[in-house]
Amino acid sequence: MSHATPSVVNESSYLTLHYRLASSDGKDIVTTFNDNPATLMMGQGQLAPFLEAKLIGMEEGTHRTFELAPGEGFGDRNPELVQAVSRATLDENSAPDADYQIGDLVEFAAPKGGRFAGVLRELREHDAVFDFNHPLAGQPLVFEVKLISVL
Repeated sequence: MSHATPSVVNESSYLTLHYRLASSDGKDIVTTFNDNPATLMMGQGQLAPFLEAKLIGMEEGTHRTFELAPGEGFGDRNPELVQAVSRATLDENSAPDADYQIGDLVEFAAPKGGRFAGVLRELREHDAVFDFNHPLAGQPLVFEVKLISVL
């Protein structure tokens, strides 16, 4: 009797896995290893596309760690995404008693109805400077995966 070959991840697989995304200094950004494994459907945006791409072709039972170069993760930092926001706009998007500190992540309503977030870099009298780059843009990352099952 021949053994079935292990299932391999494709673009529409349903996966159960443990995964960990960490900064290059080893600090966990997200991890499921201490808890229940995650189940996800490929191609549904539950994992960032660049992470899903790493899973394609992986066999069930594989445990791997990938090193992602700075631009490979959340892209390179874009200086044009560092922008001043007027105090009025900030107030419209804030709780009335919001007390912002440098480094805070603040959410804004996008013109077309989405949400986007920026990190506060500078508070000035009439406006505030926000960095709308993904907080992990331009950083090397470590992506560890333990593939438990592939359907």
